[in-house]
Amino acid sequence: MIIGTPKEIKNHEYRVGLTPESARELVVHGHRVLVQTGAGEGIGAHDRYYVEAGAEIVQTAEEIFATCEMVVKVKEPQPVERAMLRPGQILYTYLHLAPDPDQTRDLMKSGAVCIAYETVTSPHGGLPLLKPMSQVAGRMSIQAGATALEKAHGGRGVLLGGV
Repeated sequence: MIIGTPKEIKNHEYRVGLTPESARELVVHGHRVLVQTGAGEGIGAHDRYYVEAGAEIVQTAEEIFATCEMVVKVKEPQPVERAMLRPGQILYTYLHLAPDPDQTRDLMKSGAVCIAYETVTSPHGGLPLLKPMSQVAGRMSIQAGATALEKAHGGRGVLLGGV
């Protein structure tokens, strides 16, 4: 299978759908992996790490969507990305469809097989792909709260660590 990951284009999204380690795992199992140049920069995964893992670097997201049988992302596809999906292609990413009827319509119209991380269920009924993201969000809440308490951000100037 040809599997690819484009660079995320949603504002302030720095994650990447495939790390060099996951790309290596896919290559070892006989898959061809394409990565858009710069896709891993936000996590410090430079193109050379993907090449060392056996992936191929391509210049554009259009190449990923046109060539790959499976596209792995982090965030929901933006309108320009949804327009590139094709029938039978697999999209694997967070989708968050409930508040986004336009995305839902576009995905259905594309004919792609769209798998949302947040809906993957374990045999025991848990949500194994959502759990780590929830854990990160929980830890980030403290940092976000501290920022909101700063005077520069409209807060009362409270220092969480004390004085």
